[in-house]
Amino acid sequence: MGTTTGRRAAYERARQRRSLAIATVSSVAVAIAIVFFVPKMPRWDRVHESFFNGERFVDSFPRLLHAFILDIKIFAWSMPAIVALALLVAVARNSRSAALFPIRALTIAYTDIMRGVPIILWIYLIGFGVPGLGLDRPWNSPLLWGSVALVLTYASYVAEVFRAGIESIHESQRAAARSLGLSNWQTMRFVVLPQAIRRVIPPLMNDMVSLQKDVALVSLIGPIEILRQAGVDKSKFANFTPFVVAAVIFLLITIPLTRTTDYMVERERRRTTGTRVR
Repeated sequence: MGTTTGRRAAYERARQRRSLAIATVSSVAVAIAIVFFVPKMPRWDRVHESFFNGERFVDSFPRLLHAFILDIKIFAWSMPAIVALALLVAVARNSRSAALFPIRALTIAYTDIMRGVPIILWIYLIGFGVPGLGLDRPWNSPLLWGSVALVLTYASYVAEVFRAGIESIHESQRAAARSLGLSNWQTMRFVVLPQAIRRVIPPLMNDMVSLQKDVALVSLIGPIEILRQAGVDKSKFANFTPFVVAAVIFLLITIPLTRTTDYMVERERRRTTGTRVR
């Protein structure tokens, strides 16, 4: 048994080294091809000056980084609201009480309507429509209602993620809870939700990565965050490099989040199947 296990471990290590070597060689080859061929493209000098101007990059970076703070703030106050609202919607939609049918119908209508319209339209409709009612400050702020539009839209998507997690819990779990005398609410709270939430953390993280990028859409109704500041700098210098700077700043945030999501997906796969991706 020990010899077989040792051979298996040696085989796995050899396979991992081979996969790593192939990935490294292919990555280096692609990088060399890009570095060699792209500068030979017609008018590359103009594209380089318009999008990759070093002086404009250095000049715009501090302003765009400061403007990005607003994006982080929008993300920070929107994310908890999205998770809370989505969880309520998912639980209400999965309720099995006949008396709660109207609530289930409302949650179905909510998710269908919010997911059926592009998020940018909801930002325009809510961000301009509600302040148009003549509310007093601060309730007429486009920043506030743009954030509300983000919350309502993303909550409809996240609610479906939670609902999928809830429905993935085997019916025997509910039956066991009922045999112990737990009510429907207690079963949902103490048995179903803890397991469901653990299962949906990876796809939930993917939605949070998307949210971090989509907060920039709030700039369309007025607030000066990174995307609008990049537009201001682009107009000021007649150069597109500020947009490249904004892209780099977003990547500095989203890539670590994406890698974290991949790690969590891999960990869940190993926990449930005992395998891992190569």
